[in-house]
Amino acid sequence: MPTDFLADLLGDWSREVNIASTAFKTVLVIIMALILGCERARNRHAAGLRTFIVLSIGSMFAGIGDMFFITVLGVSFSFLSAAVFIGISVITANTIIFSSKNQLMGLTTSVGMWAMTIISAILGFGLYTAALIGFAALMVGLLGFSGIERYIKNKSDHFEIHLELKSRSGLQEFTAAAREFGLTIDNLEVNPAYANSGLSVYTVKFTIADKTLRKKSHGDIIEALSVLDCVYYVEKIG
Repeated sequence: MPTDFLADLLGDWSREVNIASTAFKTVLVIIMALILGCERARNRHAAGLRTFIVLSIGSMFAGIGDMFFITVLGVSFSFLSAAVFIGISVITANTIIFSSKNQLMGLTTSVGMWAMTIISAILGFGLYTAALIGFAALMVGLLGFSGIERYIKNKSDHFEIHLELKSRSGLQEFTAAAREFGLTIDNLEVNPAYANSGLSVYTVKFTIADKTLRKKSHGDIIEALSVLDCVYYVEKIG
């Protein structure tokens, strides 16, 4: 029978459904949720500290409940954990939205909630080592690769902007200037969030075609676009 390294160190009590193991798992899952929730709250995401704590505790107790039903009552299906996974799928799907600047938001938080649900349920089943390794990997993915992701995006030949023009007549001037800069316009859409507002707001996707321009950062290119007479406001998306 497969064994868990930490459970072996803790003793037989940690493998059973009892007050001691339940209390230990609760403290452990709250600590993990605190770490993850603080990271999300610090970056001002909608799902913060309390959300992750409640989510993690509920998932962990679903794992404990299923462990009891399987080992003591002989139930062959982990129905509590299955219900939790279905519920979190619905919740996380509703946290993914498009902002008024047509930017996808909430995706990382959603998959973080989904991953933490699985980790907490695994902990509830008594797989301490797997849960801690999974949580460490989750935090490395969220924190350790954020800088690498920003670097790759900034070095990409493709980027997207939120563009506000002073008037609709300025669109032709802007597209002509962008092409002169060495940019290829891959897509240009009127932002639906500003429909009937009287504002000329667009989402524009570019490819840097000019080899010399590729040496510039996206910020430098956007700054050059922002000084055009027709531009009221411009910023990078993502």
